[in-house]
Amino acid sequence: MYQGVQHKEQSEKLLTGDQQLSACIHQRYLGDTVMTYEPVDQSDYTNINGQLPPSSPQSDIPSWWSVLERHSRLLVAAVDLRSHRIEWTSKRFRHLVGMTDTPPTLGDSVLQRLSSDDQLWLRERIRRHVLNAIIAEHYDQEGLLPSRWLHEPLIISVKPLEGDRARFVEFTVSSDHIHLLSLDPAVKSAFDDCWQELPNAKTVIQQLNHPHAPLQRALQLLNPQTYQASGTILLEGMDVSDREVTQRLIHILLDRESILQPQRFRQANELLKRLFRATDSLILTAEGETAVLYTGLGDAEWTTHTLSFESLQESSLFRLAAKGSVVNLRDLSNQCPSIVQAELCQKRGAKSLLVLPLVATSAHLKSSSQLLGFVGLVSNQYDAFGAIDEHHGKTLAPALAIAMRQSVNERFTHIHESVRWRFEEEAERRSLGLPPAPITFGDVYPLYGISDIRGSSQERNRAIQQDLLTQFRLGLKIGEAVCQSIGTAFACQLRDDLLEKIEQLQQGVTVDAEITLLRYLRDNLENHFSFFKACGEAVEAAIATYESAKDPDQGCVYAARAVYDQTIQHINLTLKSTWHRWQRTMQAVSPHYCDVEATDGIDHMIYAGGAIDKNFSPFHLRSLRYEQLRAVCDCARTGFRLKAEYQTDMEITHLVLVQDYTVDITHDENTERLFEVRGTRDTRYEIVKKRIDKALDAKTQDRITQPGYLTLVYSTLEEWKEYQEYLRYLQREGWVGHDIETGHVEPLQGVTGLKFVRVQVLDA
Repeated sequence: MYQGVQHKEQSEKLLTGDQQLSACIHQRYLGDTVMTYEPVDQSDYTNINGQLPPSSPQSDIPSWWSVLERHSRLLVAAVDLRSHRIEWTSKRFRHLVGMTDTPPTLGDSVLQRLSSDDQLWLRERIRRHVLNAIIAEHYDQEGLLPSRWLHEPLIISVKPLEGDRARFVEFTVSSDHIHLLSLDPAVKSAFDDCWQELPNAKTVIQQLNHPHAPLQRALQLLNPQTYQASGTILLEGMDVSDREVTQRLIHILLDRESILQPQRFRQANELLKRLFRATDSLILTAEGETAVLYTGLGDAEWTTHTLSFESLQESSLFRLAAKGSVVNLRDLSNQCPSIVQAELCQKRGAKSLLVLPLVATSAHLKSSSQLLGFVGLVSNQYDAFGAIDEHHGKTLAPALAIAMRQSVNERFTHIHESVRWRFEEEAERRSLGLPPAPITFGDVYPLYGISDIRGSSQERNRAIQQDLLTQFRLGLKIGEAVCQSIGTAFACQLRDDLLEKIEQLQQGVTVDAEITLLRYLRDNLENHFSFFKACGEAVEAAIATYESAKDPDQGCVYAARAVYDQTIQHINLTLKSTWHRWQRTMQAVSPHYCDVEATDGIDHMIYAGGAIDKNFSPFHLRSLRYEQLRAVCDCARTGFRLKAEYQTDMEITHLVLVQDYTVDITHDENTERLFEVRGTRDTRYEIVKKRIDKALDAKTQDRITQPGYLTLVYSTLEEWKEYQEYLRYLQREGWVGHDIETGHVEPLQGVTGLKFVRVQVLDA
């Protein structure tokens, strides 16, 4: 059809319209030398407009273009920037997106199978090339935008067509002969603001890397409605589904969160089945004297089958997997393993099986192997798994083994030492694929105490008041300067408003003042700074002083509150340090669980008993209770030193809640606390814990806790007799005074009958 030429420039003179576009794409693959073409069968290649491409010379050897079109793994599409339509696609691209014969525009049928984020990313890549052309023409310089930034690949998830599966495609975007035809004035103005002088590659990179640079703002304005351009955008992609699924699967397997959490396991299980094109999956665990087969992993409840360890060791499948190799059973009708035969072959219609071994050290296995179990991928087709699947299995097997063992253990790295052994036991179970079991410690004694900073709320309110007054007074100086500069009635009203707010603040602050007053300044003062700065040097100087007084992180004046925060933090850290020093002594008495929380002061929750320490006895309990009181008294003495150090009105009160009956505690993975008490008999104790620090003396209506005193709250005469003895010991050691105050606690909501004693803590 065309005569052969040797140069690109000559060939372009002979080709017009879609022929030039086809030649352009042809040249991208074959180089600048254009071959002599002949027509080829239309079934081999057409563009989506039904036009024929350039063809190869008559020969028994197929043209390179025909070979590429038929067999290349590339997914290619060409977008005409003048019409923003996809003008040409390879067959593989059309198959991927399910295109019809009607040419789609960018954003119609092609993009409908992409997520909204992927659509934005694709448009962003195209916009980069338009930006490159604009900058090149605007500043008459090529190469200002880095090639790496222009051609950065992106991985896009493509929704599945009927009978297909979702795919991941890695696309790159290139461009050819882009010429700017028109540019919206607003966009042109935005580009003019980017640089005061001629840019270079370094200054362009700096603005690309800064999220708030002028170039970023100009780029946001750039869209098909604000420019017209000619030229071609070329999309080239490769199907990387297997690679991407493998990487995502490994990421899930090696994540710190447990792979056996239902949601995460479902994600991993679906990715496994997708990667191997499996119709089903299973887990077999072998630890201790029994083996357990789990099937129906996609169901809400797994199906469990217990197998004898002897039968497992006799299985040829187990022996093969024990070598650490992936096992591919291509035809289960001839070689279905006895350990899974009834469940897989007969009930679930399995035809082939791929086994990924989970290898680790296990002292319970009598053989020399280290197999803890395996993950099986099942297909309802014979010979469903090949060499590629075996390679994927070898890649994933170590991550699966780590996920089953180590990733569960990682969840418990910060568990208290006294109960770590129980969490490690559960981690071991879960690493073998066993469903979660509750972690419970029964019949443990609770020991609760609190050291509360009294007056912290008032101190914080004073800090808020001081900071707001400072900021409003600085704002008033701006208002006065503006009023003097422009003298409008509205400006003077703003000044008077600020003065009125200051007078109100001097009377005190309300609960919502910190939010509402700062919002007032933002809406009525700060939003007008850009105008105010043009009102004169005095106003500009006042604004500069106002801005410099603001904390950059908080966005407001935060000087007094910063001092308050530092004071509270130091008090809490010092109290915690005192408590932790005593904890070492108490743990030596008997290992126990202890949780310490710090807010305005610290509170501690101790659980001790035989479920945690097998050597626990009544003597250990009494010893811990006495050490708890000594520790709280030492915290009180620490409070005396802190009050003198900071010369503050804040004081610290101390309370210990006595309970002589046990509770059951259970680890709940859905709550932030490590342990929760369970059962109706434990509810009362939890209610008292939450409300006791604000409890009142039923007679005087004063707080039962007082600064410098240790308060004990109890219920029964037996509890009082025991703690009366402890108080006598404390008096003998010089921790507390001899005067003991007693009383009844004002009934709490849902709790009555509590009593208290109060004794003064002596300074050292």
